[in-house]
Amino acid sequence: MSEKVLAAMSGGVDSSAAALLLKEQGYECIGATMRLFGGSEAEAECAAAVCGKLGMEHRVFDLSELFSRKVIGSFISEYELGRTPNPCIVCNRYLKFGALLEKAGELGCGLIATGHYARIERDEETGRFKLRKAAFLPKDQSYVLCRLTQEQLSRAIFPLGGLSKEQVREKAAQNGFENAHKHDSQDICFIPDGDYAGFIRRATGKNYPEGDFIDTSGKILGRHKGLVCYTIGQRKGLGISLGERAYVCAIDPAANTVTLGQDSDLYTRSVRVRSLNFISVPDITDGLRACVKLRYSHREQPALISRTGEDELTVLFDEPQRAPTPGQSAVIYDGEYVLGGGVIL
Repeated sequence: MSEKVLAAMSGGVDSSAAALLLKEQGYECIGATMRLFGGSEAEAECAAAVCGKLGMEHRVFDLSELFSRKVIGSFISEYELGRTPNPCIVCNRYLKFGALLEKAGELGCGLIATGHYARIERDEETGRFKLRKAAFLPKDQSYVLCRLTQEQLSRAIFPLGGLSKEQVREKAAQNGFENAHKHDSQDICFIPDGDYAGFIRRATGKNYPEGDFIDTSGKILGRHKGLVCYTIGQRKGLGISLGERAYVCAIDPAANTVTLGQDSDLYTRSVRVRSLNFISVPDITDGLRACVKLRYSHREQPALISRTGEDELTVLFDEPQRAPTPGQSAVIYDGEYVLGGGVIL
């Protein structure tokens, strides 16, 4: 493969700035926008305009069927099981660094670039590619890249890994990009209004049955509106008044119950993890001391990691952690480097 690069361009400022940096570094680039779901035409037009300014060819790939099956389908099925997935991790694995990487090969591009804030390094002794946090930690996105393989990392470039968000916006503004000050989306891209339960009901056409709210001793407290309306740690929107703050502590799809408790009931030291993927190391040893991050917004915490199966491990934190949520990813860090991770049970 050549050093020709397929630059993933979403229409946002990050991917636009990444393409600009690649051009400045002398790479031959093709801009690529993935059409994933309805209403994404504006993003493709914005990406095309940036490519026009940079003198780059722009392609649009309709990956909506794959996105619907792998990302949206997984999101719905996980919620139906009382779990809370991170669709960005799934999308990175199967779309941006899966299907789009295949498109890169078809176009003669040996590399793919995205606007993620993270860094890739190659260990000269082992030849292994290592995933490292971004230099600008407030925007670090290494967490959502935890499912990438060595093959995917070997063909990836993250031009923004050493920059701050302010530097990226300034770079875009200096080059006349209309999206230089476009706000970052805080919601899941295919649920912009944040109404997960409503989206799932519309997508499936199902009416999820009501069931019992119970307390931690099993006492019935009232009726819930369907399991897809809840996630671990949730306090708002419960639709029940108990005279004190209540939080979702457990979801049992078999019994169709939602357990409510106090904030203190959400804390635990021990978390089981499966579906393991290792990045900066080929595997981990039993009894490893490292830091583990339980969700994108969580600050990683020191823990002891034990292997409890071929594809399972247990994380024992030094201090209790709040609301580890089944379906989310636990990502293991050694300083700035991602060792690997897996899905919380």
